[in-house]
Amino acid sequence: MALKNINPTKTQAWEKLTDHFNNNKEIRIKDLCKDINRQEDFSLELGDLSVDFSKNRITEETISLLVELAKEVDLKDAIEKQFSGEVINVTEGREVLHTALRSTSDEPVLVDGKNIKPQIQAALRKIRSFSNKVISGKWKGYTGKSITDIVNIGIGGSDLGPDMVVESLQYYKNQLTTHFVSNIDGDHVSEIMKKLNPETTLFVIVSKTFTTQETITNAETLKNWFLKSATIFDIPKHFVAVSTNLEAVDNFGVDKANVFPMWNWVGGRFSLWSAVGLSISLSVGFDNYRALLDGAEEMDLHYKNTAFENNIPVILALLSIWYNNFYEAETEAVLPYSQYLKKLPDYLQQAIMESNGKGVDRNGDKIDYQTGTIVWGSTGTNMQHAFMQLVHQGTKLIPADFIGYKESLYGLVDHHKKLMANFYGQIEALAFGKTEEEVHLELKFSGDEAKIAKLLPFKVFEGNRPSNAILFDKLTPRSLGKLIALYEHKIFTQGILWNIYSYDQFGVELGKELAKKLLNKQ
Repeated sequence: MALKNINPTKTQAWEKLTDHFNNNKEIRIKDLCKDINRQEDFSLELGDLSVDFSKNRITEETISLLVELAKEVDLKDAIEKQFSGEVINVTEGREVLHTALRSTSDEPVLVDGKNIKPQIQAALRKIRSFSNKVISGKWKGYTGKSITDIVNIGIGGSDLGPDMVVESLQYYKNQLTTHFVSNIDGDHVSEIMKKLNPETTLFVIVSKTFTTQETITNAETLKNWFLKSATIFDIPKHFVAVSTNLEAVDNFGVDKANVFPMWNWVGGRFSLWSAVGLSISLSVGFDNYRALLDGAEEMDLHYKNTAFENNIPVILALLSIWYNNFYEAETEAVLPYSQYLKKLPDYLQQAIMESNGKGVDRNGDKIDYQTGTIVWGSTGTNMQHAFMQLVHQGTKLIPADFIGYKESLYGLVDHHKKLMANFYGQIEALAFGKTEEEVHLELKFSGDEAKIAKLLPFKVFEGNRPSNAILFDKLTPRSLGKLIALYEHKIFTQGILWNIYSYDQFGVELGKELAKKLLNKQ
């Protein structure tokens, strides 16, 4: 068996962590932050990225015990096995090699004894060549006009990843307009069709098997709409596919030359780095797409080669386990302070909850400890006027990741100063709160002395609510690649620590099977 099989709760480190937790669970972030070196001691950097995790209910001992846990379950061995292409997706008999898709090293990665690097490079050359033709206008539609609109037809990882990245990199996009059709709800595809001209639209069908119900239904609907003004001989100019099922693609009418490869060793929710990212390359150009991959590779190398105590994805994963398994916090908020990243929480919901939402361990035995956190969030400052009330003063403990940028893209300095003042203000308010004494003084000075007794309990903030500050210099394709890869490695780390398989998703199958049965009865 590729991955070791160690129940974390039976390790010595877990026992020590339990004692440590019981002795320190009342610890206050406010007291910890009296140490003037704390921020420096609890921060990590990687190029243009800095992660400050000082506002957590942790001491140096907490980190060292968590790192001990990672060592005891042999996380290092698991990381080596993933990167080298061992079959770590055991239940599906597959390797897990999204990291190979962005690797620029010449070191071979073998699948079934064959080096996959040449295939990856060939696919990237094909993406570049095709993107350049479409963006430059050399690729013509059936009436000789250049392409103006791209429609990505896919669902799950074939939609959420590309859609999130295209939205996040709007600042870098070219003249093409990109649309995403995913839902089987016919109203979704109908609304998109209203915006399209068949003469200038290119459809990218993304389906590994070319049998996914939602994707093929939407593709057929769009093809029928297209054929109202064109002929079947025009399909090759307007439809391309990302798939492994060449026969089904051929039957649909897509030219074999317009098929981009997918591989079994890439899971759907980690596939935007493959030809599934074709719509990204079309939207922002291949050079920006390559920069996205390069940023991810920078994080890959950091994750693979850095000691756990200085390893950003490992530390974030360990903190998540600290709150999930010891403080019994069930959810985590992801709060990007950039409107461009509004789809990031949705994307991470799939990546995290589909990966680590497992109730049996790698032995197939039922688990008696908590796994997979529930992930949700929205952009700052919008969410401050929405759900942050519960995070600040509610009864639940909700650790949060704040994601920010030192500079904005359009350079509206006044706006950005206000945005980042809110970013830091929220982190401080969560960590330090506001005491009865502070509220009392505030009410006294504001002339509301008569209301003190009445208002006091409502205005107190307990604080002691943990968060991480994830800060980049600027939102670029490269920094976005780093950010996505950071969360990918956090997911894998958590899966190893919880002794589960993060790369299958059998939980999505039953509903699909029942839907098919019900459809056949109609």
